[in-house]
Amino acid sequence: MTNRRAERGLVTSQGEIRYFRDVLCPKEKTDREKLMELENRKSIAPLDIHLGIDNLPFKMTKLAMLEIAFWGQNQTSFQRASDILNKKCGININYETIRLVTSYVGSMVFEEDCRKAECAYSKLNNGGLTLECNKKGVLYIQTDGAQLNTRTKDKSGSTWRENKLGEVFSSDNIRYWTDKKGKKQHQITKKEYISYVGSVSEFKKHLLACAVRGGYGSYEKTVVLGDGAAWIRNMVKELFHGAQQILDFFHMSENVNIYARHLFNHNEKLYLPWVDDVCKALKQGEYKRILLELEKYKEKTFKNCSINLYNYINSNIDNIDYKDYEEQGYFIGSGAIESGNKIILQQRLKQAGMRWNVTTAQPVLTLRTKWESERWDSDVVNFILN
Repeated sequence: MTNRRAERGLVTSQGEIRYFRDVLCPKEKTDREKLMELENRKSIAPLDIHLGIDNLPFKMTKLAMLEIAFWGQNQTSFQRASDILNKKCGININYETIRLVTSYVGSMVFEEDCRKAECAYSKLNNGGLTLECNKKGVLYIQTDGAQLNTRTKDKSGSTWRENKLGEVFSSDNIRYWTDKKGKKQHQITKKEYISYVGSVSEFKKHLLACAVRGGYGSYEKTVVLGDGAAWIRNMVKELFHGAQQILDFFHMSENVNIYARHLFNHNEKLYLPWVDDVCKALKQGEYKRILLELEKYKEKTFKNCSINLYNYINSNIDNIDYKDYEEQGYFIGSGAIESGNKIILQQRLKQAGMRWNVTTAQPVLTLRTKWESERWDSDVVNFILN
């Protein structure tokens, strides 16, 4: 055996601790091959064995990996996480190792989420999902997509990929109050996010599992808010039978505005009053009148505008009775999921100049959803330690 000794230092609240880490390596090639065959390692570090970390990745304890993964997803960059760990915990670790550890922990949690998602989807299809309505109130399911810049190009040459975000909360978790101006305010006190960079066919399974954890089937009403995309409508029909879909009013108003600018050739004096009239009418439940008025434009197309407002409203005709929804006390806006996109995706993965590999982005997104959903201890710490 040959002995390699490296001096290490650890800064603690009591000062700096210096120690030596010995690594024993077989001299002969045959012995090295035998060690690799038996132990799948090239050397032996007695201190690692004593600490119980010799078979763990990165030669650190699970608690250390959890601490590193937390700061890796929590800070705006892995380099910033490195600085925080050095200053706060006395851990001198480079940003590349933080990236690897965060990805490792996040991947394990994501794989467990995939297992739970497949289980929930299988139960739904096999009739094994128990849906017993025993609670008054509403379960809200919101979903939206946001673009993530990656390092790989798709068939069209674009590096952008859509991250699909889901959010689930119930009326039990909404606190209402009236502010000093007499305006009614609300706060969602508990919610769960799920994030998936990939296809609808896989995302929907994760959303279903999240909804089941949130109480899907036990509430008397289920409301799904989205931007009116066809894939959302199809997903709701498959997974959330009997749910009330609502095309959120923000996206409706945005599309009315974009369409109007092209319809009136960007003349603000003409299109702004028209937008105001249409949005007010829609808010008052007059969508049939608006659809009738738009019929004369249904074949009209505009350069650099993909929106056909007639088709958009007609496709979502069962999901835009905003007057009725508000009378029933439902939310009609997607402010919660829009805020979620900023918290989960933008604050961490869309800083200036950032580009990601999907295999690195997904673990970070998964960890961020766990922290922001207040499920870090249950879904990350307990899972990794056990």
